[in-house]
Amino acid sequence: MDRAGREPEEGEEREPGAVSDRNILDSFSESREVAELIGNLREVFAELVTREMAVERFIGIMDKYQEQPHLLDRHLEGMMNSLLEIVRDSGSPPPLVHLAFKFLYIITKVRGYKRFLPLFPHEVRDLQPVLDMLAKQNPRDPETWETRYMLLLWLSMICLIPFDLARFDGNLVSLEGQARQPTMDRILEIAKCYLVVSDKARDAAAVLVSKFIVRPDVRQSRMADFLDWVLSMLSKSSSQTMEGTVIVNGMLQALAQLFKHGKREDCLPYAATVLECLDKCKLSESNQMVLRKLGMKLVQRLGLTFVKPKVAKWRYQRGCRSLAANLQAQGAAVHNQKREVAAAEADDDEEYDIPGEIENVVEQLLVGLKDKDTIVRWSAAKGIGRITGRLPKELADDVIGSLLDCFSFQETDNAWHGGCLALAELGRRGLLLPSRISDVVPVMLRALTYDEKRGACSVGSNVRDAACYVCWAFARAYEPAELVPFISHISSALVIAAVFDRDVNCRRAASAAFQENVGRQGTFPHGIDILTAADYFAVGNRVNCYLTISVYIAGFPEYTQPMIDHLVNMKINHWDSVIRELATKALHNITPQAPEYMANMVLPRLLPLSVGSDLHTRHGAILACAEITHALCKLAQENNRSVTYYFSEKSLEGLKQIHQELCSRQLYRGLGGELMRPAVCTLIEKLSLSKMPFRGDPIIGGWQWLINDSLRHLTLVSSAARQHIKESAVSALAALCNEFYINERGEADPALQDELVTQYVSELQNTEEMIRCGFSRALGALPRFLLKGRLQQVLEGLKKVTVISPEDVSFAESRRDALIAIAKVCQTVGVKGDGSQQEYVCRDNVDQIYATLLTGVTDYTTDSRGDVGGWVREAAMTSLMEVTLLLVQNEAELIHANICKQIMCWLAQQSAEKIDKFRAHAGSVFLTLLHFDHPPVPHIPHREELERIFPRSEKETLNWNAASEAFPRITQLLGLPGYQYHVLLGLSVSVGGLTETTLRYSAQSLFDYMKRIQSDPSALGSFCQTLLKVFEDNLHNDRVSVPLLTMLDQMLANGCFDMFTEQENHPFPVKLFTLCKEEIKRSKDIRKLRSSIGVFCGLIQFQGDMREKVFFQLFLLLCHPFPIIRKTTASQVYEMLLTYSNLGDTATVEQAMAILSDTNWEAELPVVRERRNCLCDLMKVPRPQLVPKSSA
Repeated sequence: MDRAGREPEEGEEREPGAVSDRNILDSFSESREVAELIGNLREVFAELVTREMAVERFIGIMDKYQEQPHLLDRHLEGMMNSLLEIVRDSGSPPPLVHLAFKFLYIITKVRGYKRFLPLFPHEVRDLQPVLDMLAKQNPRDPETWETRYMLLLWLSMICLIPFDLARFDGNLVSLEGQARQPTMDRILEIAKCYLVVSDKARDAAAVLVSKFIVRPDVRQSRMADFLDWVLSMLSKSSSQTMEGTVIVNGMLQALAQLFKHGKREDCLPYAATVLECLDKCKLSESNQMVLRKLGMKLVQRLGLTFVKPKVAKWRYQRGCRSLAANLQAQGAAVHNQKREVAAAEADDDEEYDIPGEIENVVEQLLVGLKDKDTIVRWSAAKGIGRITGRLPKELADDVIGSLLDCFSFQETDNAWHGGCLALAELGRRGLLLPSRISDVVPVMLRALTYDEKRGACSVGSNVRDAACYVCWAFARAYEPAELVPFISHISSALVIAAVFDRDVNCRRAASAAFQENVGRQGTFPHGIDILTAADYFAVGNRVNCYLTISVYIAGFPEYTQPMIDHLVNMKINHWDSVIRELATKALHNITPQAPEYMANMVLPRLLPLSVGSDLHTRHGAILACAEITHALCKLAQENNRSVTYYFSEKSLEGLKQIHQELCSRQLYRGLGGELMRPAVCTLIEKLSLSKMPFRGDPIIGGWQWLINDSLRHLTLVSSAARQHIKESAVSALAALCNEFYINERGEADPALQDELVTQYVSELQNTEEMIRCGFSRALGALPRFLLKGRLQQVLEGLKKVTVISPEDVSFAESRRDALIAIAKVCQTVGVKGDGSQQEYVCRDNVDQIYATLLTGVTDYTTDSRGDVGGWVREAAMTSLMEVTLLLVQNEAELIHANICKQIMCWLAQQSAEKIDKFRAHAGSVFLTLLHFDHPPVPHIPHREELERIFPRSEKETLNWNAASEAFPRITQLLGLPGYQYHVLLGLSVSVGGLTETTLRYSAQSLFDYMKRIQSDPSALGSFCQTLLKVFEDNLHNDRVSVPLLTMLDQMLANGCFDMFTEQENHPFPVKLFTLCKEEIKRSKDIRKLRSSIGVFCGLIQFQGDMREKVFFQLFLLLCHPFPIIRKTTASQVYEMLLTYSNLGDTATVEQAMAILSDTNWEAELPVVRERRNCLCDLMKVPRPQLVPKSSA
């Protein structure tokens, strides 16, 4: 556990529960600042803002000490005295007094009122002022409850003064001749008043009652009356109403505090009456958790009042608790330390009568252990511990017997949890004698694995956590010798919980309990070694627990069999499929530790389960059979034995029968089939990899049918299970073919090959997308001997899947899988430049393969799911990389320069686009090809410049996902002629996009590049030509043209083309205007039209004839049929006239701006058209003419 305080190393994530050095404070470092804050209260209280700032700052400081409040102790008195000075000052206005009490409350909240209470001044002179202040308070004011809370706490301290309160009354006749209330009654009135309020003052009133009523003078004259009042309030109030709940809460708190602080002999006469009244309230039936908890608290306090306050002499007392002594006393010496409870002490136990009410109390506490809320169960468990400690041995044993009844499987998880908490409490207090350990340990072990399914999930993690607490408590409670008979069971159970529990908090609790036992008991086998491997941090990762830590622990013979048995009995039938799969993988990894046990005991148990009736058990058992069989066969091969060395004939037959049995019972159908199909496919894969002697057996045909059937019916399964079934079937097919379809000469049976390949290729044109997906991946998984002589047929079939046709435009997933399959087929068959295109990737087919893959990079299909073409582009990029690296490593001359340029340009375009995930993937592939060295990829354009922009050292560290890192690099490619077009095309989509971060960093990077080339006319000219070409090539392609217009708007506004503004009729703005006009012709896309308005307004800055055309176009838009377009145009033309000063003489421009601002452009078109024509006349632009609609 030495890691708890250290900082994590670079790249290592900190566990969520880890202790941080930065959170450990060593002193109250802000004491001076706090003193200043308190000192400045007189200045800041008047202003709301300054007052709130002071409060917020004080809360901020105090909250830092919530976990280490003891650091405040030295400063508490000073802070309290400073604040009470303000309170005692008669000149302090009420808001300042309230603020001082608010500060006091904040301190109390952090440190707790019990620690704070004794620091209050409790002199006689304080009594009257505090009572007077309380009298002035409004009990219902929600703003000043902190004042009332602190005053009541202060009064509860003052009322402990050792003088009879009658002395303070003097002459009870006031000056006006009216009788004054005695002090005692005033305090009682205040307490009663605040016991029925709904705020925090109620808690303080209960504390006041407990301190005040137990005074000798008050007890004699007022205690009975007060209890009568409380009980009458309890009986009159209903916990079903809000008001009644508040009152019952206050009464219960007052009684609980009173019976806690009052002397037993004072409270005993009233205890039976209170208990009777409490029974009538039926709090256990209340739906208010707080009331049930207070009821539990009060019941146990009453129980403690009924029995004498003496420690039971019969309780078990452990001697030496030194960890060092325990660790040294391992082995035989432990057995000599056994201590038995002296018989003399038992005899010496005084006999005395136990009141009959105790039975009622214990019964209520036992019922409380089954409550639905943890806090109530915890209170009941503490009550059981406290009361049992005062009972005679026989009665205490009866309580333990009743407690053990909580652990039957008829009881709910709440009863199990409460029972565990109570057992831990009894153990901690030495009330569970060694004679009872043999009854308790089996219960505890069952609780450690308690897991009960409820609907789609389960309950029981709190029970397992509490069972770990029991183990922890027992480690501290008993001498090592007492637990020796149970050590093997407890240690195995804790290890299993620490490694195999589903919930991280339970694994950590078990690890902590195991650590406590290793330290306190010193008898756990291999304790230190296991603790080092399975500490608090290591057990945080579930996969690591199942697949790594478990293997290490299973290496110790004491734990191997219990771990295997637990996985087989409890985990392969678990409700969570993730746990079932992890459990089977763990069995695979543990098999080498106990191969005979696995083969002779576990496998025969699993085979019947694999064809049983319970779905989850069947699923887990089939996977377990597969994993164990594979592990046993690998072990046999490593030891140069036959693969069937560990298997009996019955086991081999059982493995073969699984598929036939499931098939005959139709268990592959329906929802259960979604689990059965991938499980049996995994079995087929593992049995094939194990080289089982089934060649020529009819079962092979059955397995092949299942694989084909699973791929053919992917459309019938839920979308969640589809991918898993497909991957399982494809993996099974690859293993099956490799093992059972190849003859001694390394070839396939021609008839089987013809049937399989032809069938699979024909399925590629199926009208169901999922069937295309399945059979595409299946062809990609076929081994070389099945593809030999059929390569062209397979590639042609896959190529057809990648082609987008009108009827299958949304089949993005099938196109993705076909592209993945093409790369897999290429890797399988290998490269031979002058080989046959039926057998190898060669000169004759390499161009066709590249053409198919490059088509995939241009797939921008979208549907209701979004950019589904992104899946195809991602697969195409991966496949291009794999095929290129394959060719480079074998015959690099097959890669032509134009192909390599296309690949790098397309990758550069994808690296500049807007979706982070695809940009990151493209960037990663781009750098992999650029920096590949074995040998380097030939014909990469501008290699030297690229290596300067993307240094080899940054290949791993550059975060392409982050727009702030990616775009400053990728925009540098605009300076390389070969990449300029594609990078600009990608950037257009990003700069004109909607995602704020992508837009910001891509635009900034582009503008930085434009600034750099302003002084270089040829570079700027080249950029503008490329920009126009991008626009021209993507006219009416909304995916590009709409963001491109937005980008052009931003570039014109940022002065990127200022160099051309001096020249009349420069070709760039003229061509740009023409393209924009063409783009929006007959468009009804509001986003496109709004973007074009900005571009037209930006083009007004260029000189020449074009300016009149721009005005004409804008004035046309002022009468667009869509009101939003008219309004936007008017607004932007107004801004344009403000921005550019050379658009006409000042008076004309001002008149035009007045028309633009005064007109309601959302009005009817004839009205708007008249105003627009006025503008045309003003700016000397021809009026647009209405074109009459041609008659049909």
